[in-house]
Amino acid sequence: MPSDQHELSDTRLSRDARLNIRTTAKQDTLIRLAAQTTNKTVTDFVLDSASNAAEQILADRRWFILDDSAWAAFVDILERPPVVKPKLRSLLAEPTVFDAAD
Repeated sequence: MPSDQHELSDTRLSRDARLNIRTTAKQDTLIRLAAQTTNKTVTDFVLDSASNAAEQILADRRWFILDDSAWAAFVDILERPPVVKPKLRSLLAEPTVFDAAD
C-alpha cells in the first residue's frame, strides 16, 4: 500500500467523533463532484474544507485590519514608553518553581 494511502487509513481509524449534516441535492452533487475531482473521499473532502474554513475564521480573530487613522493611533500607543508598575516588578522578581529546576 502506498504511504499516502496508509496514512489516510490510519487517519480514518483514529476518528472517534461523528458529524451529521443535511444537504440539498444540489449541495450533495457539488460536494461529491469536488471530492471526486480532488481524488478524495467525500468525508475527507468535507473535513479538509471545514477544517480549512475553521482555521481561517479563527485566524481572523488574531489578525485585524485598521484604517490609516486607527493604525496611527495603534502605533502611537505601542511607541509610548512603558509605565513602571512597582508591584508587578516585585511579583516578577520573586522566585518561581522554574528557578529551582537546576
